[in-house]
Amino acid sequence: MRRLLSLAALAALASPVAAQTVDEIIAKNVQARGGMDKLKVVQSVRMTGKMTMGPGLEAPVVLELKRGNQMRMEFTFQGMTGVQAFDGKNGWALMPFGGRKDPEPMPPEAVKDAEEQADIDGPLVDYKAKGHTVEFLGKEPIEGSDAYKLKVTLKNGSVRTIWIDADANLEIKGEGKRTIRGSEVESEQSLGDYKEVGGVMYPHSVEGGPKGVPQRQKIVIDKIEVNPTLDDARFKMPEVKKEEPPKTPEKPKS
Repeated sequence: MRRLLSLAALAALASPVAAQTVDEIIAKNVQARGGMDKLKVVQSVRMTGKMTMGPGLEAPVVLELKRGNQMRMEFTFQGMTGVQAFDGKNGWALMPFGGRKDPEPMPPEAVKDAEEQADIDGPLVDYKAKGHTVEFLGKEPIEGSDAYKLKVTLKNGSVRTIWIDADANLEIKGEGKRTIRGSEVESEQSLGDYKEVGGVMYPHSVEGGPKGVPQRQKIVIDKIEVNPTLDDARFKMPEVKKEEPPKTPEKPKS
């Protein structure tokens, strides 16, 4: 009985210790990014760069984020511009590459991804208030450097794994599962080339794609603007104008 009580006491103590470790890691990450005060000053961000999708396939890309979980990404390819956006509640996309001229609502799984991307601070900042949970899974080497491994379960049920460099305390890798065209795909991304803009550290290189596939999509950021003026209308799906049927010509009067 005494042994069982001792084990129960250890189990009761384990959760607070783990939680404290998670909070310490996140606190160091927030500080390395510039500190909570600097992060909260940022109300909007515009990132401009290039997206490489394969040999010879490069597209200009612009990502805009605004507090209130609003996101808009534009990329131009072969003279046409695609848009993916989230207005805080609804996600939509405009993909003219297949001949579609009108914006359309995103499928539910894509909306979940867009909502996650729209979080201007990222899932770790204020994670408890957002309804997320974070679990510390220990340390492991990532490209020769020790990194803290965190399991993040988002409020919507999605699970992400985040690695934070143990020395720089900045995020260097992420993994998750996404549903693409009805199939679940494991994806991963690497973040690097951090630079300070407006007192906050931002990655200027993001590379990723389906796990186990050698071909990677890479985004290189050339310019970051902090607190640009972004109208809420930019994030809302435009109304689709219905084409009026042609008028029947009037019969000539006899």
